[in-house]
Amino acid sequence: MNAHHQLFGLFVPGTSWLHRLPVGAKFALMLVVSIVPLIVRELWLSAALLAVAAVLLTTTRIHWRRCLVLAPMIWVLAACLVAYQLIWGTWQIGLMLVANLVLCVYAARILTLTTPATALLDALVVAARPVRLVGGSPERVGLAAALMIRSIPFLFGSFSDVRAAARARGLERNLLAQLTPVVVGAVAYARATGEALAARGLGEDD
Repeated sequence: MNAHHQLFGLFVPGTSWLHRLPVGAKFALMLVVSIVPLIVRELWLSAALLAVAAVLLTTTRIHWRRCLVLAPMIWVLAACLVAYQLIWGTWQIGLMLVANLVLCVYAARILTLTTPATALLDALVVAARPVRLVGGSPERVGLAAALMIRSIPFLFGSFSDVRAAARARGLERNLLAQLTPVVVGAVAYARATGEALAARGLGEDD
């Protein structure tokens, strides 16, 4: 699987019940599944909802690897969370945080794997209409979300590519050698994106 697409996943056409479910209902499902355990903060609830999310993903009839396999960066972050809690907290809290992390990724995949990106952004623009009351623009909210959806997988993929290159050069233990190219690439990506938006007259004051 392409590392750039391992985080949330890309839309896969299908006919499952989740594919047919209205995008608003899928948004609500994603929010409930991911936010409730963050509020309740109980390991048993996080584990139960994680199992539910995994089962829901399997009902999409999409290959299990695309649904359930996580990017290496997620496992690195999970290991850091557990290690921190083993020192400063408890192993139960560490497992709960990891379960919530994976749960949020799976909940996002329920939405992104079964819904075209255009439908997701259209729904977000509609949901953001109240920002007009404070002088905001729903369209700009949608644009910001589109940039985020595109940028996050790019950054994760960039880190994965740099790490592979560092390993090939025997620099896998040199954190600076891995982070510097990622930061430089992220800045270059942001500049290129900003220039592309400016060339189209976006981001300027109305």
